[in-house]
Amino acid sequence: MTADQPPFRDPGLSRGARVDDLLARLTLDEKTAMLHQFAPAVERLGVAAFRTGQEALHGVAWMGPATVFPQAVGLGATWNEELVRRVGEAVSTEARALRGRDERVGLNVWAPTVNLLRNPLWGRNEEGYAEDPGLTSAIAVAYTRGLRGDHPDFWRTAPVLKHWLAHNNETDRSTTSSSVGPRVLHEYDLLAFRAAVQAGAVAGVMPAYNLVNGRPNHLSPYLRDQLRTWTERELLVCSDAGAPSNLTDSEAYFDTHEEATAASLRAGVDSFTDHGTDSSVMTGRVRGALARGLIDESDIDTAVRRQLTVRFSLGEFDPGLDPYAGIGTDDGWNTPGHRALAREAAEQAVVLLKNDGLLPLAPGGRIAVVGLLADECKLDWYSGTLIHRSTPLDGVRERFGADRVTFAEGVDRVRLRTGTGEWIRVPEPTGDAADGAPERAGALDPALLAGRTDLPPLTSTGDPAAASELALIDWGGGLLTLRAPDCRYLSVAEDGRVRASADQPGGWVVQESFRLEPHDRGHLLLHLGTGRYVTVAADGLKVAENGEPFEIVVVERGEEAVARAAADADVVVVVAGNDPHLAGRETEDRETLALPDHQDRLWRAALAANPRTALVLTSSYPYAVPDAHAALPALVWTAHGGQAAGGALAAVLAGDVSPAGRLPQTWYAHDSDPAGLLDYDIIGSRQTYLYFDGAPLYPFGHGLSYTSFGYDALEVDLPDGPEGAAARARITVTNTGTRPADEVVQLYVREADPRVRVPHRRLVGHARLPLAPGRSRTVELTVPTAALGHYDVAHGEWTVPGGRYVFEAAASSADIRRAAELTLPRIEPRARPALTKGLSAVDYDEQSGTAIVDLTKERGDAVSADAAAGHLVFRDCDFGDGASAAEIRVSGAGDVLLALPGGTEVASFEIPAGDGGPYDYTTLRAAVRLSGVRDLHVTLRGSVRLARLEFLA
Repeated sequence: MTADQPPFRDPGLSRGARVDDLLARLTLDEKTAMLHQFAPAVERLGVAAFRTGQEALHGVAWMGPATVFPQAVGLGATWNEELVRRVGEAVSTEARALRGRDERVGLNVWAPTVNLLRNPLWGRNEEGYAEDPGLTSAIAVAYTRGLRGDHPDFWRTAPVLKHWLAHNNETDRSTTSSSVGPRVLHEYDLLAFRAAVQAGAVAGVMPAYNLVNGRPNHLSPYLRDQLRTWTERELLVCSDAGAPSNLTDSEAYFDTHEEATAASLRAGVDSFTDHGTDSSVMTGRVRGALARGLIDESDIDTAVRRQLTVRFSLGEFDPGLDPYAGIGTDDGWNTPGHRALAREAAEQAVVLLKNDGLLPLAPGGRIAVVGLLADECKLDWYSGTLIHRSTPLDGVRERFGADRVTFAEGVDRVRLRTGTGEWIRVPEPTGDAADGAPERAGALDPALLAGRTDLPPLTSTGDPAAASELALIDWGGGLLTLRAPDCRYLSVAEDGRVRASADQPGGWVVQESFRLEPHDRGHLLLHLGTGRYVTVAADGLKVAENGEPFEIVVVERGEEAVARAAADADVVVVVAGNDPHLAGRETEDRETLALPDHQDRLWRAALAANPRTALVLTSSYPYAVPDAHAALPALVWTAHGGQAAGGALAAVLAGDVSPAGRLPQTWYAHDSDPAGLLDYDIIGSRQTYLYFDGAPLYPFGHGLSYTSFGYDALEVDLPDGPEGAAARARITVTNTGTRPADEVVQLYVREADPRVRVPHRRLVGHARLPLAPGRSRTVELTVPTAALGHYDVAHGEWTVPGGRYVFEAAASSADIRRAAELTLPRIEPRARPALTKGLSAVDYDEQSGTAIVDLTKERGDAVSADAAAGHLVFRDCDFGDGASAAEIRVSGAGDVLLALPGGTEVASFEIPAGDGGPYDYTTLRAAVRLSGVRDLHVTLRGSVRLARLEFLA
């Protein structure tokens, strides 16, 4: 360091001292400007501009061409942390390389998403890893370590976990509240975040749009009370896009934006993502909050210090020392190694759901590859632009020979006729482009769809010209896309014109989606992106408030083409699934688990024509397909597998790779199996494999192989004695078949004699083992004894009750191969000290018809009725020698009833309506006669918010 350089430039000083020095040199205005996502440069100090946020869920996204790996749920299906760590390493290396070419590429990456896949109807199911917090944590730790790099001082990229907290619905996501009791909070939702933070590879988190227990996540007290206690490192909390404004606008939680901004800053939000690149709105709100005394400069300093810590870690102020600074596009982007890794990850993500001997496919036969996704390589909202593209059809042709493979997409081919008898047509491609390919019809204005009479006449048979034929695809729920003969999708531009101009459906608002609405003279065509109807104008098709009816003339049903191809083949591969931009995506949950009717018809037609039919589901989420499971000899699932998806699938179908992916979430058989989308009480409503009492279609952890595996006896012990901090489990697995393959050994544990509701079994360890035929490997897994416990709501602490625990070595959560018992010293149960310490309403043992709400805007919980009447049960309440009075802390209007089991009334309280609002609590007292240890039942009616119950001798 030269004499005229400030201390923050001195690498010999501690990082904390350097951050403090730089912070002290910044003016209040400069610090305030840094609170926005797009922080400007401070030129007088030589500090560059910086932005938080670079999407990197399964590759560098939104910045043009990049290696596209399988979707996150597909990475979860690999159950392979070592692989996922390498994927994270590749993604962060490409981020560094691309940044050298484009300064817009950020190094503060917003990934991974660790929200648990509690309900498979969630529109963003593709972004999570698993429904199980242990598996999610393991994959998240691996991915963040890859993103961070292994240098002790400098980070390749700085990962931010999404989305804090209990976020698993898109429906009204900025206004709905997730009701999460203490047990679900500590045993489920927090666990998904904690391990990655404690592993030291996480730079921060992003709060979710939703509320938890009535309070917006951007004000979450758990940021302070939980997250920041898990590490000594300064963690950066970045708001989700637009969420700061939501606090006042959609949520109406505060009257003014200044109050909302101040409250979120005090709660721990350090960077505001709002109003795009225009930072003036948010910085103006910060200044307004300062002027009103809602915050002071120290609140701003705290947030800026956390940001600067991340920037120092990324090497911004030590370019000569940063080991990752030299990564360039030649050695860090689209490398042979990254391409091979994308293929490996896609292969490992394939899950064989069912196989009656059809797979692997025998060589030499004729294969029909059919279905709406047979020749597709779909991207999602968080993908980069494909550099390479491999569809299932591409992969099968390459692997088995193009001359042995036939194809039928299975689209419905239709024509649209106006009320005046004119056909809707797309002009034929004309001209030559610079690369020699014909110019795409509809790609440019004025190539419009139009109902016109000056187009080529009908053919001699009376059929319309080919230009009038459209491919119609129904993606479920009546959501349609329409494709022109030149393979471009009908889309609506800002001028309201309908053109055949899109390569694929996509965009934040999808302009390629339509719905047909019945009309007495045919159908109206509703454009979903604008909410307007297609109508015919003099110069082409447009959208307007009022549409005109069209007659839909079906030229050919998709199943007819599929049946022809299937009948002429030795084996059929039907590829079905979803387009990640349609019918279940960010901002939109699914309404059903069922496969769309269009695709259901296709597999049935293929099977009717050829019994040797396999169904490949390529999707972002599970489907309920009990009929397909019962009728078809083989079913396969894979998430959208990125750039190498087709080749990877073909390798599995051919048997070059034995499938070893395992389901990261339960596949239910019926829509009625999972609880409601907004019901976050997984214990009370029996959700996920942990608590589900029914029979799933495919259980968590399920996946078949082309070989077989034998499990020797499971051994479990406590190497450090009964008071040891961890148990040790050992199991030897042998490949007893004839093919090399991976086996995923899963270790579960269940409490043999539980006193409270606990999971049927809980995943506590796993290992993916490659095994040659006849070879064996011994797996040793360490299980912290704390993982055998649960959160004790009666005493507000984590407890391991002891007694008998059954460890299970398994091939899935429903395929237990070996079991062994372990006994821990039993802790005698303690009654709730109801008389001496009272009861917090939220610490119930059981509930029905209630919701947890915010006690105050800042912190604390209360309970309200979410139905005509809500019920709470508090087990084993100790009233000592006798309680003569009960007091309740309550707000709102209605009544509260205390009773014993069987309905014997103890006390009742009538709460009159007041003028103070929901946070205006009052204390009411009633006489009671309670003694000894008893269960207590509490009933809530009306708009009451119950905070606490106290008992007096």
